[in-house]
Amino acid sequence: MAHWFHRNPLKATAPVSFNFYGVAGSPAANKICNDLRTTRARLLEMFTDSTCTPEIMKNASDVYFSLLQGFISSLDGTTQENKMRFIQNFKWTDTLQGNIPSAQQDAVFELVSMAFNVAVWYTKFASRLAGKENITEPEAKDVHKSLKVAAGIFKTLKEVHVPRLITPAEKGRDLEPRVMDAYIIQCQAEAQEVTIARAIELKHNASLIAALAFETANFYQKADHTLNTLEPECSSKWRKYLQLKQYFYMAYAFCYHGQTLLASDKCGESIRSLQEAEKCYSRAEALCKEYRQTKGPGTTAKPSEQLFFLKLGALIKTTLEKCQRENGFIYFHKVPAEPPQLELKASYGLAEPVPFELPPLSEQCTPEVYATFDLTKGAKNDKAKPKEEEVKPVKEPDLKPQKDTGCVLS
Repeated sequence: MAHWFHRNPLKATAPVSFNFYGVAGSPAANKICNDLRTTRARLLEMFTDSTCTPEIMKNASDVYFSLLQGFISSLDGTTQENKMRFIQNFKWTDTLQGNIPSAQQDAVFELVSMAFNVAVWYTKFASRLAGKENITEPEAKDVHKSLKVAAGIFKTLKEVHVPRLITPAEKGRDLEPRVMDAYIIQCQAEAQEVTIARAIELKHNASLIAALAFETANFYQKADHTLNTLEPECSSKWRKYLQLKQYFYMAYAFCYHGQTLLASDKCGESIRSLQEAEKCYSRAEALCKEYRQTKGPGTTAKPSEQLFFLKLGALIKTTLEKCQRENGFIYFHKVPAEPPQLELKASYGLAEPVPFELPPLSEQCTPEVYATFDLTKGAKNDKAKPKEEEVKPVKEPDLKPQKDTGCVLS
């Protein structure tokens, strides 16, 4: 089935010239600065190019990151900080804070901010592809992989690179642990949605589908709880999405668990499980309306009108009617007052983040060239004239959810 995913806006950044007049003391050093400027500009263009593919994005980001590491990695054979790390100021907005930028004079801040945007791009690429009509199996695999790649980038940034910042991330900003954890978990949950759709299409065992749906609902609940201490004005819409997906997949879990119980001749328990699925579905439906009415960062959509949502409602209704019919003719079981406790563990299909590694240091960044950067020349003058570069919002392509034809995402 075609899917719908909530997406926060891309981060925006001020232009960076890398013009270190006097500091870059050789043609090779000047070339590194020029290449940093052009590769950065190209990577930023890729974020809003609707024809960009994961291969193009990886190549563009690798070229920039391989050069940027020349301002981060130690190149003089010592354990001291790279002398170029703190020479340039970088400004970035956050996905939840509107057009209010943060600034740090630190190449590591640039690395983690840009890589964060690369991860957000992968989630947007997956969302755009998942919303297509007549999605093919290779495209569905691209959706699944892109979400796991994004999770891996977020995870590596949080665990390895963000702790290297001299100035810690402010509360509610993209680089603070709560926000990063929510992005990681959301990517894993959405990747599992693809797995569930595949399992349904291939008519896998109902118990496996129920377990996967239950695990996915728990992921969404965990992501929501991660954000519950953030300011409501920047997180409410995102949290409504996570909550509606939690209840939607709990409805799935109870629906397919009901089918498992019926197959085991536990018709009364099956009916109760389907009744609970109805309750979860109704709660998800109410949250869809709340999501649409909530102001905040992210896309505007009507998830309850998408076919993937409507199909689950129809499935619950027909399955419950079947159980009630068979109980009236064959089983005559009492329907329990309490719903079944779901203690389901999926043995297969759980989505793990794809480990993220930075590309090797550019061959241009040698100790010899590094030695020709002289901070005593020109750096003071550069700091004396603060430049207030404007951070313009990113003009993203319009990615409204397409009409769902009911095709299966496999």
